[in-house]
Amino acid sequence: MSDNENLDHERDPGADPERAERARKLFSGPIAFLKSAPALEHLPPPSMPEIAFAGRSNVGKSSLLNALTNRNNLARTSVTPGRTQELNYFDVGEPLIFRLVDMPGYGFAKAPKDVVKKWRFLINDYLRGRAVLKRTLVLIDSRHGIKDVDRDVLEMLDIAAVSYRMVLTKADKIKATELEAVQAATEAEARKHPAAHPQVIATSSEKGMGIAELRTAVLEAVES
Repeated sequence: MSDNENLDHERDPGADPERAERARKLFSGPIAFLKSAPALEHLPPPSMPEIAFAGRSNVGKSSLLNALTNRNNLARTSVTPGRTQELNYFDVGEPLIFRLVDMPGYGFAKAPKDVVKKWRFLINDYLRGRAVLKRTLVLIDSRHGIKDVDRDVLEMLDIAAVSYRMVLTKADKIKATELEAVQAATEAEARKHPAAHPQVIATSSEKGMGIAELRTAVLEAVES
């Protein structure tokens, strides 16, 4: 077991090696884009578990989804934050086991107010009304930590009683001591929220850090 694996295991004493291997195989298998939904009436039938990804528009959500699924272009990345303005669905497994949902980025200041309002209503309505939503992963940029706009979304999730877990992105962009501090601060914030998972996963799309742990966490949420 590598040092990183030892650290992961220490951080999560409930880690399940068998589930981790199933998660690895699952994310190495068939994953395909299903559809984009600009409004609730365009959502697929609620017949499969869903795991949603939320985050600020420049948090690296598309890059993390690509790393998670071991694909280069599953989720579109753009130098222009806020490009994703719909709920984008991806089928995982064949036969289908669950779906990933890429939610519209939030907090992008340059977006027109009417667009921001539309995004907020879409996100809020989806969170409140989607019975098959097993967990939302809220992405937080390691370099900046939790912002007020993130806390707004956490509160929205608490009110909707949607289970969520915070995931740090771009963890390779800061020093190890800084990462340890921001992870501790994020976990302290998580303890303040009734719907939040107490443990925070630190990831790097570029270096692959935390990706295996995140895959296992996704499968755990699906199977819970």
